[in-house]
Parts: sequence; C-alpha cells; structure tokens
Amino acid sequence: MNTDLVLNWTLSTPALLGLAVAAIALLLVLIIRFRVHAFIALVLTSLLTAVAAGIPAGEIIGTLTSGFGGTLASVALLVGLGAMLGRMLETSGGAQIMTTWLIDRFGEKRAPLALSVASLLFGFPIFFDAGLVVMLPIIFTVARRLGGSLLFYAVPAATAFSVMHIFVPPHPGPVAASGLLNANVGLVLLLGLIVAIPTWFFAGHLYGKFVGKRFNVAVPDILNAALGAEDKDEFKSSPSVGTVFSLLLLPLVLIFLNTGLNMLGTAGVVDPEAMWVQWLRLLGETPVALMISVLLAMYLLGFRKKKDKTLIETVVDSALGPVCSIILITGAGGMFGGVLRASGIGNAIADSLEQVGMPLIVAGFLIAAVVRLAQGSATVALTTAAAIVQPAVLDSADLSAFQVATIVLALAAGSVFAGHVNDSGFWLVSRFFQMDVPTTLKVWTVGQALVGGVGFIFAMVLYGVATMLA
Repeated sequence: MNTDLVLNWTLSTPALLGLAVAAIALLLVLIIRFRVHAFIALVLTSLLTAVAAGIPAGEIIGTLTSGFGGTLASVALLVGLGAMLGRMLETSGGAQIMTTWLIDRFGEKRAPLALSVASLLFGFPIFFDAGLVVMLPIIFTVARRLGGSLLFYAVPAATAFSVMHIFVPPHPGPVAASGLLNANVGLVLLLGLIVAIPTWFFAGHLYGKFVGKRFNVAVPDILNAALGAEDKDEFKSSPSVGTVFSLLLLPLVLIFLNTGLNMLGTAGVVDPEAMWVQWLRLLGETPVALMISVLLAMYLLGFRKKKDKTLIETVVDSALGPVCSIILITGAGGMFGGVLRASGIGNAIADSLEQVGMPLIVAGFLIAAVVRLAQGSATVALTTAAAIVQPAVLDSADLSAFQVATIVLALAAGSVFAGHVNDSGFWLVSRFFQMDVPTTLKVWTVGQALVGGVGFIFAMVLYGVATMLA
C-alpha cells in the first residue's frame, strides 16, 4: 500500500481538521502528561486515528505498517550506517582531531559557525537525516570541549542541513516542484542558495544563540554508549586530519554524483536510461554511499592500524544498540503522519484553501504550510501545493522564469513550516539530541517555523524584484 495514497472517506474538511487536532492533542497528553513511551504513544494514537477517520477495519493495519515501513525504508539504513561511521570516528579520536582543526582555524567563539559552514557544504547533496547523523560526532565533540548547551552548536548545524534540503536542488522536493511548474532547475538552484543562506543565518545561527541561552541541553552520550572503556582505549588511533576529511567527504562526493547526474538527466544533458549513468547513480545512492564509507572507515581506522578484527566488529556493532530506539520512534512518527495522509486531511485542506482568492505565491505558501502542519510530510506538502497551483502557473503568460522559480521557493518554505509530532524528522532530532517533547516543540518546531517564515519573506522579496524587472 502506498503511504502517499489518500483514501476517500466520508468525513468533511472541518471534521478531518478536528480529527487531526484531536489526534495531535492526544499524542501530546499521552507523552507529556502520562509519560507514555513515545513509541507506544505514537502507535496507539495512529491506531485510534485510523479508526476515527473511518478507515475500514481490514485496511487499518495495512495503513499503519505502510507508514511505518515507508519511513524505516528511508531512515533505518541511513541512521544505522551513519551511526557506525560516527562511532568509528568518535572512538578512534578522529572527531576530536577534526574538532581541534576547526577550532584552530575559526576560533572557539566561531565554533558554531564552523560547524554550520561544514553542514551547508555537506547539505548540498546529502539529505537532512543522513548529513546530520554523519556530523553528530563532530558536533558533540565540539560541544563537550567548549561547554555550554548543546543547542549552541547543534541547532545552527541542523538548520543548515534543513535549509539546503528544502530549498536547493538537487534535493527531491524542489526538483519535483520545479518539474510540476516547469521551472528552470538551474535558476531554482541559484535562487535557492540566495534564500537558503540568509534563512540559515536568521533561523539557524542567530536562533541557535538564542535557544542555547534559554535551554541548557547536555551533550548526549548516545554515540559512546554500549562500548567498554577498554575497547575505546584499544581502538583509539588518532588518525590524521586528511583521513577524517576523506571519510567525511567520500559520501558527499558519491551522493553528489547521484544527484548531479539526476539533475543533468532532468535537464536533458545526459540520458538517464544509459547504463553507465544508472551504475554511477547507484554508487551515489545514500545507503550505498554510506556503506562504502563505513567499509573504508573499517579499513583506515581499523585494519590499517593493525586493530584486531573482533575489536573492529565490536566497535561497529556497538553503534546499533543506542540508535534502535531512535529508528523505531522515527518509524512510528512516519506511521502517524501516514495515517493522517490516508485520512485525506491534506487534500481536503488544500482544496478548501484553493477557493480563497489571494496572490498565487501567497496561496501556494499557505497551502504547503497548512498541509505540512496537518500531515507532517514536507515532500507531500510541497508536491500537493505545486500540483494545486500548477494550472494557474502554467496558464499564466505573464509569469517570467524568475517569478516561477521564486514561487517554487515559496512553496518549499511552506512545506518545512513548523514540523512537529506528526513529522518523522521531529523525532529524529528529539531522540538524537535527547530532548523531551516539550523542549523539542519549543526549540525545533519554532525553529522550523522560522525557517519557513524567513524563507518565504526572502522568496517574496525576490518575487517582487522579478515583478519590477518584468
């Protein structure tokens, strides 16, 4: 069963909206008031929501497992392999060496900036979740060394990955919206960077300083758990900066190979069906790229350093236990969002907003934002909004290529707005940063609302400039 399939039940739009609000409220009460484990609360709320939405009894389990399995398909491999790579970098001393290198060049006061610059570069081809997992050992090591709240360092870096993922091709969201609206992908890429970087500055860099002062979040020990002190000491080898850079840049290069060829194929520069293109793209698929990086790390940090094979296996295996909870909770978050999508809430709200007369770029942003709030998936919100405004965009002879590109960015801004408990990414951040749900809502949900709002403002400014020049 396709998790993005919307089943047509009989509930009206107000009833669907009320159901979504009630489901989210129930989930928060279970987790915050009654301290029910997030995984159990998400599964229980998903089940009750499916029943209340009128999904036939024979379809409920299929709907739940489709949302759960679809999320795990994209998250489990990335988190598992990324955690293995991170564990080896952390235990070998590579993260500490990279931290020293960054601080020596940027200075202690600019450490959050250094992490963000690296994240912006890594975030160009790498998806949000994969990039964040790979960078975590560096972020945690910097935070331990310099002290203060983890949020000083983690929020700017995580926001850097977020803005690159949502605004900049070759990430799938802006590419899909560009295709639906016949936007020039190269122009969307250029304008996407113009929007993404200042959005990160306000919603990541400055906001990170603000929440870092308000919330004292300790650095989690999740990357060091389940590994004995003796094994840690034995595996430590103090690799060179070049080795650490190679391990961090390899997935970047491989994934860029995939996304770059995909963009060239969309533009007609290369034949996407050519055998050599497909094989090169396979090497750049995120799970394959991370697997290659893990194998190289095992060689460079283990076998080449004459470490015992059993020790290497122990270090790699120790990475999986602590992240199992993260993977399951993230999958359950995808289940909850999948049930809300199957209820039809997203399309019902989008169809209602379509009837309200307002400027096209504003309507597109609001449709994407409301659909995002209702059902959680940024990709679904973006493609839904793009599909709805598509006829108006394609039928308008007055819109320039510049204006169409800015409309794509406005839709992207709406699609990232205020990610909360029905978004699997919310749970990924919550669990990795070891923040409880109320704190994650105050920090991450507000931060994502800022990303959407600030990004939309910059998109509107560009749209105004394009209108004046037209």
